[in-house]
Amino acid sequence: MKNFLTMTLIAVLASGASAQSAQDIISKVDATQKAAKDVSFRLSGNASLETSSQKIDMTIKSIPAQGVARLQFAAPDALADNVVVADRSEVRQYLFLTNQVTVTPLKEAASNAGFGGLDFTQFSNPAALLKDYSVKLLATSGAAGKRVFQLEATPKNGGDRARLWITEAGWRPTRMQLLSGGRTVADLTVSNYRINSGLTVAGLKTLPKNAEIIRQ
Repeated sequence: MKNFLTMTLIAVLASGASAQSAQDIISKVDATQKAAKDVSFRLSGNASLETSSQKIDMTIKSIPAQGVARLQFAAPDALADNVVVADRSEVRQYLFLTNQVTVTPLKEAASNAGFGGLDFTQFSNPAALLKDYSVKLLATSGAAGKRVFQLEATPKNGGDRARLWITEAGWRPTRMQLLSGGRTVADLTVSNYRINSGLTVAGLKTLPKNAEIIRQ
């Protein structure tokens, strides 16, 4: 699960690209993210979590300039209606079944979740976030104006690889995969991609007021 989330958070960075090399693409991602007031999209597909393949369905919303992100799960069943909210100082995780909110300092949460210290709220600076990854351009397909770029990100210290497909039409991600041990353990589609839809920090941080707060 932790590797799946790592892949997902890297993929959030891929809001746009138009280039002939991986470095050019990362630079384009930087520029696109900095220009967006807010970003939201749906991730859905299948992933091997624990010992079986499960349906994945989540909505991700962020305000890059404010360093605020919100992940809300619809599937798998074990995570349905759970919400994760992060800013530059802490991560709040709402557990639907217990009606509790656990509050954890950002650096501690990233370490415990297996993110390797990845500050996934800093969407407006992908180059810094990806400094511990080797990113290469695997393939380019389609005609000019509709090209699709396939990227692969590999942790420099070893670990699972992530593959990302980015369309030139609107500069947005369309698909992502996580590969482990030579096999695909997650294959997800990006849909309902929107930018500048009027998201607010207060809205992204909203959690049930009657939930029990647990600070870690």
